[in-house]
Amino acid sequence: MSQETPALRFADLGLSEAVMKAVADVGYETPSPIQAATIPALLAGRDVLGTAQTGTGKTAAFALPSLSNIDLNAQKPQVLVLAPTRELAIQVAEAFQTYSAAIPGFRVLPIYGGQPYGQQLSSLRRGVHVVVGTPGRVIDHLDRGTLDLSELKTLVLDEADEMLRMGFIDDVEAVLKKLPEQRQVALFSATMPPAIRRIAQTYLKDPTEVTIASKTTTSANIRQRYWWVAGMHKLDALTRILEVEPFDAMIIFARTKAGTEELAEKLQARGMAAAAINGDMQQAQRERTIQQLKDGKLDILVATDVAARGLDVERISHVLNYDIPYDTESYVHRIGRTGRAGRSGEAILFVTPREKGMLRSIERATRQPIEEMQLPSVDAVNDHRVTKFMDRISETLAGGDLEFFRELLQRYEGERNVPAIDIAAALAKLLQGDAPFLLTPPVRTPRPERTERPARDGGFPRREERGERPARFERGPRQDDAGFEPRPRREMPPRGEPEFGMETYRIEVGHAHGVKPSNIVGAIANEAGLESRFIGRIDIHDDFSVLDLPADMPTDTLQHLKKVWVSGQQLQMRRVEPGENLASAPSAPRPFKPKFGGKPGGRGPGAPTGPRPPRRDGFKPKGRAASDR
Repeated sequence: MSQETPALRFADLGLSEAVMKAVADVGYETPSPIQAATIPALLAGRDVLGTAQTGTGKTAAFALPSLSNIDLNAQKPQVLVLAPTRELAIQVAEAFQTYSAAIPGFRVLPIYGGQPYGQQLSSLRRGVHVVVGTPGRVIDHLDRGTLDLSELKTLVLDEADEMLRMGFIDDVEAVLKKLPEQRQVALFSATMPPAIRRIAQTYLKDPTEVTIASKTTTSANIRQRYWWVAGMHKLDALTRILEVEPFDAMIIFARTKAGTEELAEKLQARGMAAAAINGDMQQAQRERTIQQLKDGKLDILVATDVAARGLDVERISHVLNYDIPYDTESYVHRIGRTGRAGRSGEAILFVTPREKGMLRSIERATRQPIEEMQLPSVDAVNDHRVTKFMDRISETLAGGDLEFFRELLQRYEGERNVPAIDIAAALAKLLQGDAPFLLTPPVRTPRPERTERPARDGGFPRREERGERPARFERGPRQDDAGFEPRPRREMPPRGEPEFGMETYRIEVGHAHGVKPSNIVGAIANEAGLESRFIGRIDIHDDFSVLDLPADMPTDTLQHLKKVWVSGQQLQMRRVEPGENLASAPSAPRPFKPKFGGKPGGRGPGAPTGPRPPRRDGFKPKGRAASDR
């Protein structure tokens, strides 16, 4: 009868006593596959070539053996870790601090761009045992002579393929060439492209190769869903999801730096604890923002791809792709911010009809189906708001310390003779402010019912039953050429306020261009990924039109619609300000659009009339008078 092999424990790996104490304090018991394969090799001084996805425990795989081999009496760096981003460098340095809690006198220094040199120089002069840095800043210190690698024992290349993708591979090689002859190199990468394989063959000596197979390029712990962006503005959909979806902390990915700031501001205006993080922020501010997320002072981080690279915060339960990424690799890195190290996570993707192909590409690349999600209904959101309101009342009552306010309200009730329930309702309204408490579904104006008309056998009324022809159908007197009078344009009725949740927009195409409502609806529905039923009233004027669309249209969508052509005109869409007089608003100049190959100065349709100017070469066509040339 065969016996099962007992699971390997950290105590079996040969780590130092001080490191094992930190491991126990953190709560680690069983090493992950890459830790079990890598730690013994690094403790023995072997080079290591590790291939594994992010979130598999690579940091502990090289940090724990490095700390076990540290000589605290040495003043020059003994371990150098190269990381592709500042965030990852900080994260790795924090991991070294955690794992060295029982090692008195240990010093680790993160060095990266955006941080003052003075702070780094003073720390290097005092002496550090481990340096964690980005390639560019490490090269700067090496060139200045402020980073001495003469006693370096171990170099770790973390996320080597990412450093290759970000263009740091030359800096990495420059660092490798400055290492002492006797040193240990550990290279970790999620993939093994030819350039990384070449570096491994050139600079690693008989390495122990560790490959942690993955059936998919994304963690199986991450539930992936997408929402079909059709008929509702993204921000409204996001607000519903944030209100109803239970989450601890969330990263929302936007495509541009400006998009992160705009979205974060709108979420803040809706009472949510959100902040933006992008490449334009000062490093100190970035670090404060990330720390606020870790401490629970922020719940939502709106980020670009680069800003969130290497970010690992245990609270992050959800990743939401507000803008779909341009490539599948970015998608994998985005959702890798959750579901790390065995934790479960949620990934939500917003997809417009034009991005359907990208959705299928992501499914093929991850080899996982992405399920379609249903947006929380208006009733579900309202129920959630009511429940949350009731819970806040219960929490406040349970917290006590209400005596002063109770006496104050009793006094008001007695002096003003107002029932206590009315006072409570007034206070609730005061607390809510101007924002509506409940969502209101958009009210669609029903079409007028068709009235029955008297009919005969064929379904049409008799001539005598139809009565006199209305005056508007009377044929007017015929006009000769000299007295022709054009038919006056019909006046548009005054335009009222748009429905709740809608805004009015102006586009520079009208009757003069032959446009029809169906042309406008079709263009906007296709280009903005908006169902036609969510496009409101359309009023077509002589040379412009106005229409109602869902409020808070994204800036990038509006910019795109400005360039869309309908009936030979660019829409040049813009919001109509409240109270704006549309009749006096100037129309955009009509851009020249040649017909049938005509061009300015040519003789095709639309060309200027009048005598043709003489040719420069003196050629005179036959049979034409001089006055025609």
